[in-house]
Amino acid sequence: MVLDINSGSVHVVDDLTYDVLDLMKQQKNQEEIRTALAGRYPSEEITEACGECQELKEQGMLFTKDVYRDAIDLFADRPVVVKALCLHIAHDCNLACRYCFAEEGEYHGRRALMSLEVGKKALDFLIANSGSRRNLEVDFFGGEPLMNWQVVKDLVAYGREQEKIHDKNFRFTLTTNGVLLNDEVMEFCNKEMGNVVLSIDGRPEVHDRMRPFRKGAGSYELIVPKFQKFADSRNQDKYYVRGTFTHHNLDFAADVLHLADLGFKQISVEPVVAPPSEDYAIREEDLPIIMEQYDLLAREIIKRNKEGRGFNFFHFMIDLTGGPCVYKRLSGCGSGTEYLAVTPWGDFYPCHQFVGQEQFCLGDVDQGITKQEICSEFKQCNVYAKPECSECFARFYCSGGCAANSFNFTGKINDVYEIGCAMQRKRIECALMIKAAMAEEEE
Repeated sequence: MVLDINSGSVHVVDDLTYDVLDLMKQQKNQEEIRTALAGRYPSEEITEACGECQELKEQGMLFTKDVYRDAIDLFADRPVVVKALCLHIAHDCNLACRYCFAEEGEYHGRRALMSLEVGKKALDFLIANSGSRRNLEVDFFGGEPLMNWQVVKDLVAYGREQEKIHDKNFRFTLTTNGVLLNDEVMEFCNKEMGNVVLSIDGRPEVHDRMRPFRKGAGSYELIVPKFQKFADSRNQDKYYVRGTFTHHNLDFAADVLHLADLGFKQISVEPVVAPPSEDYAIREEDLPIIMEQYDLLAREIIKRNKEGRGFNFFHFMIDLTGGPCVYKRLSGCGSGTEYLAVTPWGDFYPCHQFVGQEQFCLGDVDQGITKQEICSEFKQCNVYAKPECSECFARFYCSGGCAANSFNFTGKINDVYEIGCAMQRKRIECALMIKAAMAEEEE
């Protein structure tokens, strides 16, 4: 396969075309290419391949230039338009997940539940700072949001009232561990939540090791039937079962397939991000096994799709129809500018992973953004600001990676988490392979 990075065009080619493209990349002309490949391929086939590659180049599908690099300075001066909030509706949790960056919901601070008043002010702030943007997103997050369920419902009702007044459209989402999930919650979510994230790590022994109750008992048996019922009630759409794999289950493909075998069609299992001092942290020496697992998973997804029992794996889902998103390559993930996290007492942070780190507190729901210099710093988080990204083929699919991961591993928000980069490149490679294989099948 050949990926033209700047246009996003993907080509499935034979050995001859691959060799021709390699020589074109070295600035060889057609005569030099024919000479270099003489004896390995028939002359007329070399000429034909050269012509086809040149035609694709002229059509803007090969060796295209990056026309947006020069726009980044102008883009950084854009006014901030907030489009999404992560409401920490509960800094408390009924589980004691061993890898929880929020310290069982506390986020380096105190246990607290968001009041309706603070939540309303947060939604008012979002509306006031969304400019002409009509579609807005609000994620109810924790800790465990269902521990503050009445406020969740009341805030949704308030948001629906404000939609009519301000001509806005709220898309609400919810992330839950499932312990308090019941029929009333499911019914409400199916009516009001555009997406739900259901936290489960995979096989029983894997899940229960990392996601126990505080007294040590596992939570798998309690939540699985609820999650299956919930996913079916949403017609296996607009949800994700979302897990985390660690050093303890590097064979995570088995966890993904376990979830698929339970009937789930929308699955995300992601690598833990943790300091090297933790026994469950992903290490550089784990990468060869992880790469094999992604390959195994990609092949199995293709096989199951052909058998009519396919499922979606979040990290393998990319859109190849429109090329890399121009806005995303310039703005990155949007944390600290377009997307903010709100604590139960109303403080703003760039995203949920920065909550509790006081140097990143941007302001609050009463005063708004008071530290514009932090927002300005986050505006610079994009692929063009990171030298390591300039040679990475996957750069426009990840947009430079996670600022929080960068800070936690390098002390700077605009650096890269190299282990994460290696896994991201592999995921994109597998995603492209799946797309190519399925397109070939359709032919």
